[in-house]
Amino acid sequence: MFKTKCKFACFRKQSHIDSCIEGFRDLERFGFVFDEFGFADNHVHFPVNVPKRYSIQTAEIMLKSHSAKKIFERHPGFRKRYPKGGFWSGYEHHGSTGLIDLEKSTAYCRSQQQRHGVTVIDDRQQRLPNVA
Repeated sequence: MFKTKCKFACFRKQSHIDSCIEGFRDLERFGFVFDEFGFADNHVHFPVNVPKRYSIQTAEIMLKSHSAKKIFERHPGFRKRYPKGGFWSGYEHHGSTGLIDLEKSTAYCRSQQQRHGVTVIDDRQQRLPNVA
C-alpha cells in the first residue's frame, strides 16, 4: 500500500488512476508482475511480484518514482499541489502473500472503493461517433 503525501485525495478521477497504473505497468519490462489495483481516495493497494534481483527498498523506489513521474507528465496541475515533486508519502506497507491468501488479497484490492465510500468520476475523453 502506498499513500499520497499529506493524504490528499488524488484518486477520485479515473484519468489520475489510469496514469498511476500506467506508471506502475512501465515496470513490467523489468520483470515486475502486477495483479489487481485497488484505489481509495488517497492510497493504492496492489499485489506485485518483485523480481529477485531487486530488494524491497529498491522496488519501492522504482514503483513510487515511475508512477509519480507518469502522473506529473499527464497532469501538470499536480505540480501546484506537490511543488517539490514528491507525490508519495514515506509510508508503505508490504507483506508476503501465500497462494492460499492470494484470492483474499485480490478481493481486498478490488473492494477499496466500496470500503472507503469513494465515487470515482470518469473524466476520460470520450470519442465522438463518426459523422458522415
